[in-house]
Amino acid sequence: MVCLVKYLGATVGHAVLWVYAMNLLYSTAWPRPLLRVCRRILEPLILSAPILFYFGYGYEVSSAVVDVPWQQWLRAYGGFCCVLGLGVFPVVTVRRLLQKMPVALRSNHSTIVDMASSLGYPPRGRSKRRWMTYLPYNQVFEVEFSEKTIALPNLPGEWEGLSILHLSDLHFCGTPDRRFFAAVIERCMEQPPDLVAVTGDIVDSHHHHRWILPVLGKLKWRIAAFAILGNHDAWYDPRLSRRRIERLGIVDLGNSWTQIDVRGKPMVVIGNETPWFRPAPNLEGCPPDVFKLCLSHTPDNITWAKANGVDLLLAGHNHGGQIRFPLVGSVFVPSRFSRRYDCGTFEEQGVILHVSRGLGGQHPVRYHCRPEVTRLILTQAASTS
Repeated sequence: MVCLVKYLGATVGHAVLWVYAMNLLYSTAWPRPLLRVCRRILEPLILSAPILFYFGYGYEVSSAVVDVPWQQWLRAYGGFCCVLGLGVFPVVTVRRLLQKMPVALRSNHSTIVDMASSLGYPPRGRSKRRWMTYLPYNQVFEVEFSEKTIALPNLPGEWEGLSILHLSDLHFCGTPDRRFFAAVIERCMEQPPDLVAVTGDIVDSHHHHRWILPVLGKLKWRIAAFAILGNHDAWYDPRLSRRRIERLGIVDLGNSWTQIDVRGKPMVVIGNETPWFRPAPNLEGCPPDVFKLCLSHTPDNITWAKANGVDLLLAGHNHGGQIRFPLVGSVFVPSRFSRRYDCGTFEEQGVILHVSRGLGGQHPVRYHCRPEVTRLILTQAASTS
């Protein structure tokens, strides 16, 4: 029985270790072909754990098996994985389950709309991965329209109730089809926001830049709209994406900042597209005492945001993991922080971070992790002084 527990613990720990390694790899700006090679190596390695540790721990293995040096090394590695699987992983998971909602998040209301029912047909489109939409219980067409009220300590009183529509990770690639995205945005436009923020991964093929104008052209706003690009945009002619975004009157921030007037008060809006586009934003000349809104494709840039006095950081990239397991939650999250900022609202050292699960994905599959769009309503936080 003890050997069986060790075996299972080592198997879980092995998976935890190498999934973390894959998450770390996909947070980098390594070339896409190299990332694919690494993934093709790591995925079989992760799945091989049951066989690997069967020979290492040898539960129910005949006594004829010789305890050779490679087996000793495997058992030592298995012992390390066992600590991860039976100790570290459960503790981290329980801490995540017990994590309290950040104080800054004052309210969170959402409406789930089955876009297949709304459109009258499943908008599977024509991508080569559309077959995934046929998987049982796949929630890829069930969009969560969220409204979150966030309290910010440095928010000017004139901005009380200011609204920001946060869109991320549309991944135009053919699935879902164009009508799906158009219908989602039309629903958002029933009440146009003050600001629009698009945080990257708009295009995910060489053939779908043509969707930018008809789909994002449905966006309306009262004050301004901003966009940045993500890692998938970097792979598919980012200059073409930027030109089409700008034709719509949306400000393509890139790795830069601009100052706008919002209800008579200045706001600095920053784009941070690192690590896929460089150099990082240079905030030289940026007024230090002005509210700073930052659009970043990855939440990994929260470290940069904390160092540069950002008040509100909007990000995507992680998709919430796309597949979330009961109790465990997300598994594959392309971040150097792994699952820490997979989706939702976070508060750290004065920075409020909102991570969207995104609308689309390269792989059209969602379990316990519906696609989302979010309307953020800003309010003043009570002074702590």
